Amino acid sequence: MRAPGCLRKQSLPPGKTTTAKQARTSKHTGLLPEKKVVPMVKQLIERWHGTTILTVRRNGIVAMGGDGQVTLGTTIMKADAQKIRRLLDGQVLVGFSGAGADALALLERFEERLREYPGNMPRAAVELAKQWRMDRALRRLEAMLAVADARHTFLITGTGELVQPNDGILGIGSGGPLAVAAARALLAHSHLSAPEIVRRSLEIAASLDIYTNLNITVEQLSCER
Repeated sequence: MRAPGCLRKQSLPPGKTTTAKQARTSKHTGLLPEKKVVPMVKQLIERWHGTTILTVRRNGIVAMGGDGQVTLGTTIMKADAQKIRRLLDGQVLVGFSGAGADALALLERFEERLREYPGNMPRAAVELAKQWRMDRALRRLEAMLAVADARHTFLITGTGELVQPNDGILGIGSGGPLAVAAARALLAHSHLSAPEIVRRSLEIAASLDIYTNLNITVEQLSCER
């Protein structure tokens, strides 16, 4: 019979012992068990990366370019991927960043919206953003789209955001901010054309971002400004 106030000692399996420090750690730190932490870390590491995309407008030309690197975790899986597409008989440029298969699925849906609203790219972008946010299956897709035509440039995200840059410069992907900073400097302090600015800016981004390489593709359209 136990004395009042005494606690029963928990039994451990044969060969297993625990220290007071281990007991305090498991009880009070709130850390997740190892069997839960490892899959979470593995999921974060083993993720497809497809970057970087940059769009610039200057002197009646809109140019969009992207690198060719596709990365899975810490491994380069492909060095010459094509991340820029021409849609609607070449009237619209689309670049994607993120999981390649997810981006291609979104690309197909965006092309459907363009054909549903011909000549009205902003409306097609809005409808895609709405569908992306409301559709349960689409919400799981991890990608971003940069779209441009003769008049408009938009960023479309999986959270339903639709962003139009004021200066016509848009960058997405892990190297996007680097490319945008370089493009703004070149736009202000050089006489380079829009395609040349895109290429030079992506080269600068590739020198700093490990997910971006120098296999650069640039497409262009005539635009209103």
